[in-house]
Amino acid sequence: MNQYKKKEEKVRPKRSFNKDGESYEKSEKAENFTKKKNSSDIDKPKRRKYNSPDREKPDRKKGDAKYDKPKRKPISFEKDKKDKISKKPEKANTPKRRDITKESEILTEIVERRISEGRQAPRKQKVLSLEYEEQYGPIRLNKYIANAGICSRRDADILIETGAIMVNGVIVTELGTKVMPTDEVRYGDKILQREKPVYLLLNKPKDYITTMDDERDRKHVLQLIKGACKERIYPVGRLDKNTTGVLLFTNDGEMAKKLTHPKHNIRKIYHVVLNKNLSLKDFNAIREGIELDDGVLIPDELEYIDNSKKEIGITIHSGKNRIVRRIFESLNYEIVKLDRVVFANLTKKDTPRGEWRFLTKAEINILKML
Repeated sequence: MNQYKKKEEKVRPKRSFNKDGESYEKSEKAENFTKKKNSSDIDKPKRRKYNSPDREKPDRKKGDAKYDKPKRKPISFEKDKKDKISKKPEKANTPKRRDITKESEILTEIVERRISEGRQAPRKQKVLSLEYEEQYGPIRLNKYIANAGICSRRDADILIETGAIMVNGVIVTELGTKVMPTDEVRYGDKILQREKPVYLLLNKPKDYITTMDDERDRKHVLQLIKGACKERIYPVGRLDKNTTGVLLFTNDGEMAKKLTHPKHNIRKIYHVVLNKNLSLKDFNAIREGIELDDGVLIPDELEYIDNSKKEIGITIHSGKNRIVRRIFESLNYEIVKLDRVVFANLTKKDTPRGEWRFLTKAEINILKML
């Protein structure tokens, strides 16, 4: 059991070595030092204070360059503020400020000078509307005559050149003469009244004639628009007694002539109902052009309506008398119903049969541009 006994450790003495590598035993001085190092009663060196009485204070005198430090200059904030205010960054392309008092003095001086010279300050020209000019401003004499419902402007020029027109008791023969609403214009023994142009659309019913006077005392279209306006208006073109649809009334003689003259090619659309189906052969014959007593007529458009061969839509620009009826009668067809749907881009929309309405400004402008 001895082999399990703990072997006693042999403590070797510590050795130190010198520079030559030779060992030597610790001296008493070294042992004392190690003791002091390990002990808690080591005398630590005290920190030297600045005001300690042991420290020798150097002799300092005023004026000594060695000890005198340069004094700092006091900071002046007011000067920096002045520099910042005076040195503002200049904005690029800044407009100069207007001197209103100087400008007003110059303007008053100009006005006083003009008044002394007898000239007034220029006034801004008042912009008037076209309606105001037509009602209250000067107007050309030929237009005045046309608005009175006598004739068109071109025919009015002929009346002026022939000396048939008098203005304030003086015969006028110069074209381009202008008259005022207060002037008296005479054509023969009749005093012409300058009227405001009126444009009225009627959805004409059946059994009404378009003529103004009838010997047989039949119903006429003026009875339907009675009391519509104080101006005397006339129908533009004609519709047969049994034809219905758009009919225009106006007192503008020039406009009426323009809408009825064939050279202006005014478009008209008709809805035709026949007594029997229109054959394809006759349909193509009308489309290619049908020969009538007064010449060949070629419609602008021709088509069936709602897949019914009895109902036809036809577009023409001719203003000849009873032209649509003559086209179908020449091919042995009888028209049961004939309705004018469109005339000069005017429609009967929202206007019941037998009713009338005034044209809008947009519609009047369209008529003037035709």
